[in-house]
Amino acid sequence: MAMAVRRLLLRYRDFVLGSPAGAAQLEGGVRTASYLIAGRFADSHELSELVYSVSNLLVLLNDGILRKGIPQSLLMPVPQQRLMTWLTVLEHVEVFMEMCSAKLRGEGCRWLVIVLIQLCKAVLRVMLLLCYKAGIQTSPPIAPLNREKHACSEARDGQPSGESEDSQCCCATFVGHRSRRVVRTLDRTPTLHFRHWGVPEEERRRHSHGDRHLPTVLGRQEMVAEALYIARPLVHLVTMCVCGRGSWKPWLVSGILDVASLSLLKEAKEIASEERAELRRRTFMLLYYLLRSPFYDRYSEAVILFLLRLLADHIPGVGLVARPLMDYLPVWQKVYFYNWG
Repeated sequence: MAMAVRRLLLRYRDFVLGSPAGAAQLEGGVRTASYLIAGRFADSHELSELVYSVSNLLVLLNDGILRKGIPQSLLMPVPQQRLMTWLTVLEHVEVFMEMCSAKLRGEGCRWLVIVLIQLCKAVLRVMLLLCYKAGIQTSPPIAPLNREKHACSEARDGQPSGESEDSQCCCATFVGHRSRRVVRTLDRTPTLHFRHWGVPEEERRRHSHGDRHLPTVLGRQEMVAEALYIARPLVHLVTMCVCGRGSWKPWLVSGILDVASLSLLKEAKEIASEERAELRRRTFMLLYYLLRSPFYDRYSEAVILFLLRLLADHIPGVGLVARPLMDYLPVWQKVYFYNWG
């Protein structure tokens, strides 16, 4: 039995290495299935979230197989890679674990699972921050691999150095004979995670400094800011336990910690591009406070539902999206890891 499983895993590894495009199609198919399942039958939300989590784990697995051939990945210590992998897995399955615990054992088990997951995430992030100087940590810690760049780098490895740069541009683009317009060839279309509408040559220049920069060495102020960001979920849970779920204090304390962390980190000047993108993501996530209780219950809910209903009733075609969104919004808002994770 063990040998059969091992042979199956080896065949799957060879499939991913031999056909990254086929692996991407498999990932996209599983993710599409999660969207189609939602709302179709009883317990469909839990099953949909399970399939969605599986799709994310499949991307992580396939990227791990492809990354083993990248020399840059060896610059990171193996223990740090393992911590980041466990943290990424937790972020991918946290919503499903919360929904299943609530379905099987009730609200008490749900909140126990939430506390344990947030505690594990905080411990892993502190270890990465203090032991491995991980800098400003992204979410998820292991980003999807840029497979287009990976494929082009493999193609360049077998060519002379003088021809590699020109061949990369030629294999990825086509120039129209009459319009002279530069377009991407179909066989070089990137995966969904990295698809954009710019010229491939601009993308090559944008990524010319490598797939991942070294983390920024944080000073005392930046370390305090990152510690505030890591501690914020636990502080929110403790405050909510003491003051109650309907109190404004957890909402205010959490918002103050997020704003304070961002204010301290914005003074950092020379940081990696991935870390700067993470700061933009954290800034955007401040808008989630409009969807978090008790602000949502008292102010946002009525306004959002009124706007969606207005758009659905007066603009043709919008109702196909707005009405399912109105039905799903209460379900989304009640899941802790959707809006507080």
